[in-house]
Amino acid sequence: MTMQAFEDDDDELMTEINMTPFIDVMLVLLIVFLVAIPAIHHAIKIDLPRVGTNAGTSAQIPAHANVSIRADGTLLWNDAPVTQQALAEQIRAAANSDPQTELHLEADRLVPYERVAEVMSMAQAGGLTRIGFITVPKRK
Repeated sequence: MTMQAFEDDDDELMTEINMTPFIDVMLVLLIVFLVAIPAIHHAIKIDLPRVGTNAGTSAQIPAHANVSIRADGTLLWNDAPVTQQALAEQIRAAANSDPQTELHLEADRLVPYERVAEVMSMAQAGGLTRIGFITVPKRK
């Protein structure tokens, strides 16, 4: 029996690519995409207004009412001071005359959000569901 000396082959260049890390990364990316794709399809649907091209039809401006809340808590209906009960009555009257009336809500920066939420809840209970917030744009 002849014995061969053990030769160390570590000096040779590795000519094959190790695919294991590549496969691991690809599987992680596949899982991420499988999780993210259903979230993309569950977006909030918004019915955006469409612009008509007919020159003969004039755009109708919907009825609106302005409600302001000052920093001291004073309520204003179309720039006239009102109590909370009178505001609720004004909202119901506006909703009865035209259910599509928009409520333009303008609140002072110092008014707590709870007070704004109360007015919004009052508007919804009164029948006005279209609420817009009036803000002042930031100056650069």
